[in-house]
Amino acid sequence: MGDVLVENPANHTVPHKKTAPSTIPSIENFEGISTEGGDDYATLKKLQRQLEYIQLQEEYIKDEQRSLKRELVRAQEEIKRIQSVPLVIGQFMEAIDQNTGIVQSSTGSNYVVRILSTLDREKLKPSSSVALHRHSNALVDILPPEADSSIAMLGADEKPDVTYADVGGLDMQKQEIREAVELPLTHFDLYKQIGIDPPRGVLLYGPPGTGKTMLVKAVANSTTANFIRVVGSEFVQKYLGEGPRMVRDVFRMARENAPAIIFIDEIDAIATKRFDAQTGADREVQRILLELLNQMDGFDQTANVKVIMATNRADTLDPALLRPGRLDRKIEFPSLRDRRERRLIFSTIASKMSLAPEVDLDSLIVRNDP
Repeated sequence: MGDVLVENPANHTVPHKKTAPSTIPSIENFEGISTEGGDDYATLKKLQRQLEYIQLQEEYIKDEQRSLKRELVRAQEEIKRIQSVPLVIGQFMEAIDQNTGIVQSSTGSNYVVRILSTLDREKLKPSSSVALHRHSNALVDILPPEADSSIAMLGADEKPDVTYADVGGLDMQKQEIREAVELPLTHFDLYKQIGIDPPRGVLLYGPPGTGKTMLVKAVANSTTANFIRVVGSEFVQKYLGEGPRMVRDVFRMARENAPAIIFIDEIDAIATKRFDAQTGADREVQRILLELLNQMDGFDQTANVKVIMATNRADTLDPALLRPGRLDRKIEFPSLRDRRERRLIFSTIASKMSLAPEVDLDSLIVRNDP
């Protein structure tokens, strides 16, 4: 028997010697025994010796099996001991070979570490969360891919109850967002026939209270796609690297549950024009923006994932985010509406109310004239 190796990330490899027994007799020498024309007693003795050899070989195999079981139990206890100590959470970057890889610890430093041989290599993918040994930083476990608790995906039974009919006016905005978001999800083949790429992202901009978020709720209600809503300020976290990780989690969740719509409200919280950052917080916000740009560039047009962003300050957004290929459509929501738009708004709101006969909606509409 050779050495049985038990991995110990703290002390490298611990060899356990297995002493090989004496040579086991082979039964090949007893093949072809014939009882014809020979002495019956001699034949009986040969058969008895053959039986003894077989029994001896059986005992050796059983002893070897018991020894291997002890080694297995010892190795399992060693692995359990390694994983029982407080572990450090890190991020797997890339594999160097079958036994080593590059990981990033929670402090931001990169390490070349050993990978426990019992781990499933197929589950070990770049950007996956892993557990590292506190002393040697060896990779001892693969953590499940869990998104941040602040990231919520609305299923088909959790959609908002707002419909397009509940949004008064905004006829042009409704048509544009349907063409940019709904049509590529429901009739992608039309874009292939024409030979054009559907819009990847849509920016809704305008003053507060002009119906941006309400229209997005109507989009979520009218499609069968999964809906992921997040506010831009939620990406700004206390610890370095958490914001970019949340961005990756949002887009990973969307790809895994496609067709999906990602709605990022108040995008100006993380996507303002870049400048020479003087503080760590500013640099972290810029890293979040870079991760967002990278995720949007990595989109496959056939992934059935659309991005909608909303802001009150479109003039402060970074030009790299606004370029074609990322946010292809910009839909403006004006603060001043004409009489027709105002009449539609009042009619939509008043349709769910009990009005007195003396209430004159036209007088209210005219009152808002500039």
